[in-house]
Amino acid sequence: MTDSINIALLQILPAGGLAQNMEKGVRCCKEAREQGADIALFPEMWSSGYVIPHDTDELDRLAVPADGGFVMRFSSLARELEMAIGITFLEKSGRGPRNTICLFDRYGRLVYQYSKVHICDFGEADDESVLCAGDEFAVAKLDTAKGDIMVGSMICYDREFPESARVLMLKGAELLLVPNACPMEINRLSQLRGRAYENMLAIATCNYPAPHPDCNGRSTLFDGVAYLPELPGSRDMCVLEADGAEGIFLARLDIAMLREYRKREAQNLRNRRPESYEVIAKSWSARFPRTAF
Repeated sequence: MTDSINIALLQILPAGGLAQNMEKGVRCCKEAREQGADIALFPEMWSSGYVIPHDTDELDRLAVPADGGFVMRFSSLARELEMAIGITFLEKSGRGPRNTICLFDRYGRLVYQYSKVHICDFGEADDESVLCAGDEFAVAKLDTAKGDIMVGSMICYDREFPESARVLMLKGAELLLVPNACPMEINRLSQLRGRAYENMLAIATCNYPAPHPDCNGRSTLFDGVAYLPELPGSRDMCVLEADGAEGIFLARLDIAMLREYRKREAQNLRNRRPESYEVIAKSWSARFPRTAF
């Protein structure tokens, strides 16, 4: 593998509907490839522009199947451009609608399909309570033109739970692709930095730009490398932080540096004490009902 790969964060505004979003998404992927991208990542639920109707009929109308025309267009586009694409969508599934990403490699092959595990169920009229949560975090080998890399995903609210990134790291992830749709302020950005630091992996997050409702851009890449032998102290892991404007932001990830760092630091695995962590795997919903907060 060469030393680095380029990740295009498609910080773009929805175009008005499924067909328009597909057309704009295709256009932006082509532009990203022209800029030298090896991977292109969309913001959360691009197919609908993160619109989640609570009307059952409207929700069903907006949802698209993972093997349908919208998603498969990006499979064929990945093959055409020889570039991996992480396409996000409101998924129509037998279990119910889900918040999903499909990652296709440069041959258009499905690398993984991941549905958001931690859905935003806040008891509000526009939250994700009408969606079905995913069950498992996926990690798989992504074949890029510059070599293989182990990749997984969180989606937005998943970042609020340290277990998400830890599970993905333990499954072998080197890079997390994180579609997003919320205000990326100092605390949420700090969460991403913390997840990258404690798991020694790279995290690429793609958000919607302003003025998309409740979004402000600031897509990021944290490379996960906090220390280098030649430096007396720590280094800033932030490779890129976009502004709030619409655009395609290209971030370079130094994979060779990350892998050398993980060899030196052993990912904290030597000093983990899983026998002391049993409590975090238990359900606390009965002890902490919604009304307790």
